[in-house]
Amino acid sequence: MENWVYPEPITPRLQDSITPCIERSSTMPRKVIQPKVLNDPRPRYSQGILNSGGKLLFIAGQTASDKDGNVVGKGDIEAQTRQVFDNLRAVLKAAGGTLDNLVMTTTYITGREYREGYNKVRTGQYKKTPPTSTLVIVSGLAHPDYLIEIAGIAVI
Repeated sequence: MENWVYPEPITPRLQDSITPCIERSSTMPRKVIQPKVLNDPRPRYSQGILNSGGKLLFIAGQTASDKDGNVVGKGDIEAQTRQVFDNLRAVLKAAGGTLDNLVMTTTYITGREYREGYNKVRTGQYKKTPPTSTLVIVSGLAHPDYLIEIAGIAVI
């Protein structure tokens, strides 16, 4: 494999457990994922990026917005969380996956008081094991009516 460089192992133990590699190419082909059922934010950002091998999908932070960019569920964390999961599903479906393909999510909520509502909706969203997850409390999001945003990484 002439395009790969195998760096020196950091420790002998690491060498025994994995073989790290770095792609030599400065750019990696990728596919933009933009479901028609979601608002198209380009050129500001992409809803999702699928790497050239079609294995990793990086999903932009999804908010409680509909196809036209309108906020869904103003003041209602459960309604907003449902919309966010619907948007995540749309990006995953466009790339050939489901919520069960998520391996990591980062969730931002605008107050501790929203944890219970978020967790209530999140529970049961995954048919298999839920992904790793980080929950961050922030002072605000891109729109003043957004209460939640979830970004993710999936293996398709």
